[in-house]
Amino acid sequence: MAWYDEAVFYHIYPLGLLGAPKTNDYAEPVHRLPELLPWIDHIKALGFTALYIGPLFESVGHGYETTDYYKVDSRLGTNEDLKNLVAYCHRNGIRVILDGVFNHTGRDFFAFKDLKANRENSPYKDWYCNVNFWNNNSYNDGFSYDNWGGYDLLVKLNQCNGAVKDYIQNVIRFWVREFDIDGLRLDAADVLTFDFMKMLRWLADDISRTSHPEFYLMGEVIHGEYHRWVNPEMLHAVTNYHLHKALFSGHNDHNYFEIAHTVKRLLDMRGGAVTGLYNFVDNHDVERIHTKLINKAHMLPVHILLYTLPGVPSVYYGSEFGIDGRKERGSDDSLRPALKLEDFSNGQGNEITALIGKLGQLRKDQPALSYGSYQELSLTTRQYAFARSLDGKSVLITVNNDDQNAWFNLPDMGWGVYEGVLSGRRIQSDNGRLSMELEASSGEIWVRV
Repeated sequence: MAWYDEAVFYHIYPLGLLGAPKTNDYAEPVHRLPELLPWIDHIKALGFTALYIGPLFESVGHGYETTDYYKVDSRLGTNEDLKNLVAYCHRNGIRVILDGVFNHTGRDFFAFKDLKANRENSPYKDWYCNVNFWNNNSYNDGFSYDNWGGYDLLVKLNQCNGAVKDYIQNVIRFWVREFDIDGLRLDAADVLTFDFMKMLRWLADDISRTSHPEFYLMGEVIHGEYHRWVNPEMLHAVTNYHLHKALFSGHNDHNYFEIAHTVKRLLDMRGGAVTGLYNFVDNHDVERIHTKLINKAHMLPVHILLYTLPGVPSVYYGSEFGIDGRKERGSDDSLRPALKLEDFSNGQGNEITALIGKLGQLRKDQPALSYGSYQELSLTTRQYAFARSLDGKSVLITVNNDDQNAWFNLPDMGWGVYEGVLSGRRIQSDNGRLSMELEASSGEIWVRV
């Protein structure tokens, strides 16, 4: 058991939330990070126990084209601002993990600038992958190199280079020492080499032994068999894109079979382990869940499942208020808006906000939702019921995506009397069965009275 296996994460993309300029002119720092302190109060009140925030370090644009790993982006503030923010989170019982962008750098990074200036004579020419001085790139540098995603702006680091490995290790140790962070989310982990991630895990374990117990490594992985990344030699968890897709399409298509099948597949691929998955319904790269759902009332059952299926839940800033955001003309700007907390009644929000607050408390009260086994109890295209059980105690979850009320008739898990966390209703077993009615597009979580 570790803090990250029972955490409830809140995800902030700071350049967007704080309304930073799209392009960095590397001028004097603007102290925007302190504006996040009221947001920390807000997420604490909603039951969040961990913050994933990033990217944070000096870059020229969206933050993933790093210019300086040792300096907070001047559009956000200073290193002291970040140190104070993490300290404030810790005082409020909130762990902090940062974006680790180690697959590539920006073109303003010192090693790449030296490569441009000195070409074949640069001591950093082997810091990047497949540098070819007989070719060219979209910036007309007179040489080519591997990039990420087809963007020459993102120059791919050579993770097999010993000097690169040493440099990244020193960066991470600096972040731990300077900012007191609790872990990392590895950007583009699905294209990092396994040897590089094993090195990072060795480093994380060393940090855990010497200064920061249970230092966390979570990686951005989209496709594939997650057990290849989540294992004792590599990562503690991966982003659960399999479940992300199933949660919105399973509701839009009225197909709970898709969600249940995805859960079974995730458990099978990891030998039944219920930890190691970072669950989400939206983030800075995908459209907002409120936008994707055809029936907006499905926000309730979607979030019930987010908080109760195996894995840890994560909510992307603003989605607790049910805001919209879609990709427009190839731009992610709408997904990463500037927000003012006071525009949402200082965090009180609406029924979705209230629901997330109740679910956050539930995660604290019911360890079975973090560590309990998963048992499917009933499944149709429009109704789904399952139990999470730990040490003889069970939590019963029921959801209904139908446009009409639905009845459930389920096996009693041995307690006899249950209470709905969201409604306060009570039900009692009858001859070993539990019967309850759920309203259209709704759900309930039943716990022992």
